[in-house]
Amino acid sequence: MKNRRWKTLVLGPGLWKSMVCVSLKSWNVLPLSVCSCSSAASKRYSNDMVTMDAQRQKRSSSKNRGKSSYGTSRRSILKKSFSQEQVTFTAPLSDDSLVAVIGGGISGLICALFLEKRGVRSTVFDTGIHGLGGRLGTRVVDPHPLKFDHAAQFFTVNDSRFAELVKAWMEKGLVREWQGTVGELHNGGGFVPFLPSPPRYVATSGMRFLADSLLSETRMVNVVRPCWISKLEPFNGMWHLSENGKPCGKFDAIVIAHNGKCANRLLMTSGLPLIAKQMKRLELSSIWALLAAFEDPLPFPGRIEVPFEGAFVRGVDSVSWMANNTKKLMISQSGGPHCWTFLSTAAYGKQNKVPQENIPSATAAKVKAGMLEGVEAAFGLSKGSLPKPFYTRLQLWGAALPTNTPGVPCIFDPLGRAGICGDWLLGSNIEAAVLSGIALANHIADYFQRPGADPGEFAVGLNHEFQPLEGHDIGQFPGLGSEEKMNEGQAYELAK
Repeated sequence: MKNRRWKTLVLGPGLWKSMVCVSLKSWNVLPLSVCSCSSAASKRYSNDMVTMDAQRQKRSSSKNRGKSSYGTSRRSILKKSFSQEQVTFTAPLSDDSLVAVIGGGISGLICALFLEKRGVRSTVFDTGIHGLGGRLGTRVVDPHPLKFDHAAQFFTVNDSRFAELVKAWMEKGLVREWQGTVGELHNGGGFVPFLPSPPRYVATSGMRFLADSLLSETRMVNVVRPCWISKLEPFNGMWHLSENGKPCGKFDAIVIAHNGKCANRLLMTSGLPLIAKQMKRLELSSIWALLAAFEDPLPFPGRIEVPFEGAFVRGVDSVSWMANNTKKLMISQSGGPHCWTFLSTAAYGKQNKVPQENIPSATAAKVKAGMLEGVEAAFGLSKGSLPKPFYTRLQLWGAALPTNTPGVPCIFDPLGRAGICGDWLLGSNIEAAVLSGIALANHIADYFQRPGADPGEFAVGLNHEFQPLEGHDIGQFPGLGSEEKMNEGQAYELAK
């Protein structure tokens, strides 16, 4: 069964089958009346889209037909999401099932990769213009070239299965151990290095290039980008996806592998109220990333050079992390441009949050000046003595990192054949994202291989309560410093 292939079956028109509705609180399946209609009329409806109040939904949809969901308030999104009715698929699964993975971050990519290992085809939709990866972001600026990891900075390994993946990546030359000094930099220039254990890892050519390489040898994964899926519609036993009215295909199941307001908008009228409810419980921080290139090495009082390649900053309001990409990524051995990434604190991000798609120039100037002043303070330099960078770029990660979690590897709604994966389900790091992607892939494959099973057996994470997440402003690093290690048993509860 492990490598069984599935073939797509699209149901044609005909009599309506028995319909069911779902009690959102208990997952009880309640019978509804059996309806029939002519063959011509049945073409207009899905055999398996079920609602608890069809007439109300019909009136609501006709009233709002043609209206865009974009630009709606969070309160409006909450109201629509909690009032929408559950979609249920009763048609048999296809023999060659196809899964849509919406989001090409590390969790979505790993989910697609492990779906292939179980014999399931998938299509990954991602909005990335320059490449895949989401928060595995690397910016390359020609003609120098300048290179910056501008989101995820490095990762540690705590789980044995993640360790196996990292070992394979190292053998392929995709990642390597970061031997450079990392530690804590306190306001005024006091630096305390971390112990070399646990090992720290970086992508050899930058984080984005790790993401771009993950699917290079797959045969059952299709990638579509840049593509912004804007609508999910259940029809005739399949999910139909579209981008601003343009059809993007039909799928047996969907994976939501991104989060934030875009995911909330997508889910608010999807017919997946349980999944939408959990997604909206997620709280996310905002982080500013300042990329800066300097002609010469940065000065550090009392030292010939800066005594670290990466540092968590303490006691500075505007900066929580800084790293020398030139040394970390071994870009230049001749001393060329020095490319630094400075990441703000979550508090500074919240204080200066604006729409990330349209950052006002006044805000950008204020944030840039504030962060460079924070770097001076952290180094113990006098105001105005930091060399002026010849290149800067500012980016706001409006939905940067989770601050709470349900503590489950994945979420899956078997009635709607839809699931969620992402680091936020377990923590706030690359390892958590990978574990979540693996867990959901295995869960979907198991679900496909047990047609007719009680849906309740496969319902996961739909009612879990959220708990606060602890860690650095730029994420969690299991085993680093005094942080507690993740519970490996919990992480793989569903990824066996």
